[in-house]
Amino acid sequence: MRSQQHILNNLRNPIAIAASIQSRKRWEQFFIALGWFSLLVALLTLVFLVSDLFLRGLPMLNWKFFTSPPSSDPEEAGILTAWVGSLLVIFVTALVAIPLGIAAGIYLEEYAPKNWLLDFIEVNITNLAGVPSIIYGLLALGFFVYILNWGESILTAGFTLALLILPVVIVTTRESLRAIPQGIREAAYAVGSSRWQVIADHVLPYSMGGILTGIIVGISRAIGETAPLITIGALTFITFLPDPPIQNEFPYISFKWIWSPFTVLPIQMFNWVSRPQEAFQVNAAAAGIVLLVLTLAVNGTAIYLRYRFRKSIKW
Repeated sequence: MRSQQHILNNLRNPIAIAASIQSRKRWEQFFIALGWFSLLVALLTLVFLVSDLFLRGLPMLNWKFFTSPPSSDPEEAGILTAWVGSLLVIFVTALVAIPLGIAAGIYLEEYAPKNWLLDFIEVNITNLAGVPSIIYGLLALGFFVYILNWGESILTAGFTLALLILPVVIVTTRESLRAIPQGIREAAYAVGSSRWQVIADHVLPYSMGGILTGIIVGISRAIGETAPLITIGALTFITFLPDPPIQNEFPYISFKWIWSPFTVLPIQMFNWVSRPQEAFQVNAAAAGIVLLVLTLAVNGTAIYLRYRFRKSIKW
């Protein structure tokens, strides 16, 4: 009672009210300044690191660096097998994770009955999104490599990274579908549309922008992953390319490349950084630039597609 009476007395006192407002404004300004300072420190650190990366690695970027395999001689070493392996692994990852993640998100949000089992699945999917990547590597080693006998192949790597980003795609898909107003569904049902027609013609196109955001986040994470790929046996030194997917003879398309051994850019960088020679450190910086540009290119493509989807949708 005394504390309530004290508060009421303060509220009746204009001077106390003004002092309280000024105190809150000062704290607000302090936290705004602290936020700007933290943002400035982060941006300056990022600019410094990226600038150092480009200053060290840019002179190494030439046609020979892109078309040469790794070598024990830093002057002859290149990233041919690494960037080809990265593209092939990410292609398999996207081919598996994107349709499977979107389909699972649609089912869980639009079709699955709302019961305790769905709640249990939701909790587990959310928890899987935060599991360390090395756990997925151990899972893939035991299941894909030893049980299914896929070996240390591009297929194993693609499925491993697909499992890694699948929870992110599922959660983002569900949140995007949930954000669509219920009135759109009801209007479509009112003109005789089936449930699948409502989803395919109305709900899914409207939510595609948010779904693509989740895909961008997942693919960006997959491109830079190293631990799960090393766990399943990715090579740190490989001088030959996988079999080409297009052949000169019938049936002209070959899938032998999915069973080929591989390496990726992050592993190649790790190999060079671990060596004492300064020239290999420069090579690692150049490979870092390529990885950064590759990540931005994939993100830029996804952002462009998201923009096109949003522009084509009229509410």
